[in-house]
Amino acid sequence: MVTPFDENLDLDLDVTVTLARWLVDHGSDGLVVAGTTGEGATLTDAEKLDLWRAVSEAVTVPVIAGTGSNDTAHTVELTRAAAGTGAAAALVVTPYYNRPSQAGIEGHVRAVAATSDLPLVLYDVPGRTGRRLAPDTLLRLAREVPSVVAVKDAAGDLPSSARVAAQAPDGFDVYSGDDSLTLPLLAVGAVGVVG
Repeated sequence: MVTPFDENLDLDLDVTVTLARWLVDHGSDGLVVAGTTGEGATLTDAEKLDLWRAVSEAVTVPVIAGTGSNDTAHTVELTRAAAGTGAAAALVVTPYYNRPSQAGIEGHVRAVAATSDLPLVLYDVPGRTGRRLAPDTLLRLAREVPSVVAVKDAAGDLPSSARVAAQAPDGFDVYSGDDSLTLPLLAVGAVGVVG
């Protein structure tokens, strides 16, 4: 969901709560807060915590906290903090800017998982991060890290997405994160959409 601000560019939590309830009333069965659409990379940690808490208290659907960053220690810290706000899961983007290797990406995810009980939804969006979460890496994490429960797939690689959907363990879900590929992703095994 988007992040509402007032005319002074301060977080508007009243409008945030109104919007969150409106989205749920109109069919959303979960909300990503402080993700890409909510400009999470530009929010302060305090703003993120306030958003996660306010939305979690306002709605009965799962709130997925956008905790990912290009800094593993910061992602760990935010994911731990999100657990205390009522968030149901964390959205962890592939580290951006520094373009880590697949081993680096895997280490990043494992470090986050080792320090939080929140389920993790990995976010593969190479157009924004500069680095792809390779299918082999994703499948290994899905099999070996119990808290890795889903991927928001915005990679634009339908054959790889189909492979992940077919080979992932039970309990691991693929969600479309790319509007133009939603129908094809659903056709090859994705279970829904994360906008």
